[in-house]
Amino acid sequence: MARMTMIEAVRSAMDISMARDDDVVVFGEDVGYFGGVFRCTQGLQAKYGKTRCFDTPISESGIVGTAIGMAAYGLKPCVEIQFADYMYPAYDQITQEAARIRYRSNGDFTCPIVLRMPTGGGIFGGQTHSQSPEALFTHVCGLKVVVPSNPYDAKGLLIAAIEDPDPVMFLEPKRLYNGPFDGHHERPVTPWSKHELGEVPEDHYAIPIGKAEIRRAGTGVTVIAYGTMVHVALAAVEDTGVDAEVIDLRSLLPLDLDTIVQSVSKTGRCVVVHEATLTSGFGAEIVSLIQEHCFYHLEAPIVRVAGWDTPYPHAQEWDYFPGPARVGRALREVMEA
Repeated sequence: MARMTMIEAVRSAMDISMARDDDVVVFGEDVGYFGGVFRCTQGLQAKYGKTRCFDTPISESGIVGTAIGMAAYGLKPCVEIQFADYMYPAYDQITQEAARIRYRSNGDFTCPIVLRMPTGGGIFGGQTHSQSPEALFTHVCGLKVVVPSNPYDAKGLLIAAIEDPDPVMFLEPKRLYNGPFDGHHERPVTPWSKHELGEVPEDHYAIPIGKAEIRRAGTGVTVIAYGTMVHVALAAVEDTGVDAEVIDLRSLLPLDLDTIVQSVSKTGRCVVVHEATLTSGFGAEIVSLIQEHCFYHLEAPIVRVAGWDTPYPHAQEWDYFPGPARVGRALREVMEA
């Protein structure tokens, strides 16, 4: 089986989808000739031409508005927002138009668009290249929200997103593009070529949106994470020696509540980890659901580990970033409660 980085896996998903369906189009800022700022679309314009993979002006609202119009007429746009931090000018189009077309038309129209956007920090990008805005999308009815943690899932989930009849927010943790970063920034990063989840089939396959994956089985405590934080959580479990079950959500909306409930009911303890700001982050929704469905199984308060309630600080990157030390302290706190 081929070994791919997440960049290569994302590109392979778009390549296969474009080859299988002439209605799939790819566009965004610098995605054509240049191949994207992270090279995720490299070679697609040369292979499929400038009418199916093309550059746009620097206008996120224009990119998304155009994609919505194309989708209404039967095309399947897979567009790139260069950084998740840049999506705010398009938030109106995403939430008021794309998310509502099916509802407003009573099912006569759908909006089969995918909005790809690199998300998260860990690259010294500062406050305008490090945000994690997933909670702004999970609050909106009509959107699906996907956050892969590895190349295998990235390809399968992106193909499923492109084939989905409704809008999908596809958030790609940029710190995972080239390797499974576990938060130990002082250590060399292991490349995907040496990780089992770097093995990616070269042909077509899809992973159902809305199904979580248990990355590590355990009985002591459930750790729920997504994106980069999955690898941080696994590192924290290894560092502390706690017998934790680590769940990779993969999809935030729809959410695999059954897997969460089964795990927390078994362990009786839970730690929720995400990189985004703590207050009103998606972790709060997870905690609420666990309290609602697992209250009588809980043996300790649920603990959240997240970013600070501040803009992402360039000068204090590794203090803000929820690393394995912070997650480890949460694990010990829950186990000792």
